Amino acid sequence: MERDALDLGTEHVGRLFRKFFVPTLLGMLSISAVTVADGIFVGHGVGSDGIAAINICYAPVMIFTGIGLMAGIGCSVVASIHLARGKVKAARLNVTQAFLLVTLATLLPVAAVYAAPEPISRLLGASDRLLPLVEEYMVWYAPALVFQIWTAVGLFVIRLDGAPRLAMRCSVVSAVVNVVLDWIFVFPLGWGLMGAALASTAAIVIGGTIVVIYLFTGARTLRFHPLKMSRTSLRLTLRNLGYQCRIGSSALLGEATMAVLMFTGNRVFMRYLGDAGVGAFGIACYYAPFVFMIGNAVAQSAQPIVSYNFGAGNPARVRSALRIALLTAVACGAVVAAAFLAAPEALVGLFLPLDDPAARIAVTGFPRFAAGFVCFVVNLAAIGYYQSVERPLPATFFALLRGLVLLVPSFLLLPRLFGTAGIWYAMPLSELLTTLAIVLFFAGRRLRR
Repeated sequence: MERDALDLGTEHVGRLFRKFFVPTLLGMLSISAVTVADGIFVGHGVGSDGIAAINICYAPVMIFTGIGLMAGIGCSVVASIHLARGKVKAARLNVTQAFLLVTLATLLPVAAVYAAPEPISRLLGASDRLLPLVEEYMVWYAPALVFQIWTAVGLFVIRLDGAPRLAMRCSVVSAVVNVVLDWIFVFPLGWGLMGAALASTAAIVIGGTIVVIYLFTGARTLRFHPLKMSRTSLRLTLRNLGYQCRIGSSALLGEATMAVLMFTGNRVFMRYLGDAGVGAFGIACYYAPFVFMIGNAVAQSAQPIVSYNFGAGNPARVRSALRIALLTAVACGAVVAAAFLAAPEALVGLFLPLDDPAARIAVTGFPRFAAGFVCFVVNLAAIGYYQSVERPLPATFFALLRGLVLLVPSFLLLPRLFGTAGIWYAMPLSELLTTLAIVLFFAGRRLRR
């Protein structure tokens, strides 16, 4: 199996970052392309109600992704520090423990979906009109969650193992499979939301399977390692998992922010604009993962460089990686924001005819929504840096700030002050205030030195 030769301790930081960033970004964008393709087929094959139903289902999916990112970041940071110190067995144990954690964390909620689909759909905010569609999508998508969370953890480990191109290919293969099956299931077979869910499930299962096979048979260093079942080993495993989760907790909070964005936004749009408003917001939420994945790509590309050199005691290389990551974040956020400002009709038109009520709402809201994209990406990059240097407290604080602390009040207050336009400005305001807090925190630390 092909691997990339990367020297995290001596190779030029800019070249290292580029080697990680290009395949990581392509892989991340392919994951987002899966989501967008799914929405395009649903929009034209089912309509705006289908988009609204998927958006209602997707809030808890983001939580599962967040659990995977939390475990993936936590184990990759700890494992990279162990590798820098020559402790290969400890690094392998960290990876194995992370996979065990996320598997157990997923099985019970999946069982709950099959036991009580209607109450769960109501809890997520489904109206009487959308309830059958929400249940249909949720039931057929649920089997993918275990494989999705394996992929979320595994891609971190594969990149740390020196194979970022393989991680990219895993994401691209899943994306291609999903797009092809989406078209077949939704249009020729006419399976509607069930077909869209089945296409996503099949693609995610393939990606997760590739990850697990690599870690069992193809990994250079970070393969699975058997866990002992003694009481002492169990105690050490729980301690290690707790530490990994603390390091990666802000990643979970980052995904939770997306979940809060969807959950709260769905309810606010439903209150002010009805089902059409939820459909319009659903289109925006199909594009939001693009921005989130770009921020993740920046953070994840810097993470192995920062963590390794932090563990090896090379602060100059750590600062260089941080500087490159933040500049990349600003540039990427500006490019995406410019696209939303320049061509909202084209972006919305991919999903729905422009005379659809939900489409008209989305076209008006997209430029407002895009106002926060630069800060969005910068915040993710900064939080990723604090995770990488084993500083979970500021990472967690800023993740909470941009999520629950600022986002929910913005959603509730801005519509009362500015009408429906205020709903679209909730995310930009929370991200801007978080960026200002990060700048003040960083400047304060520089002044104290």
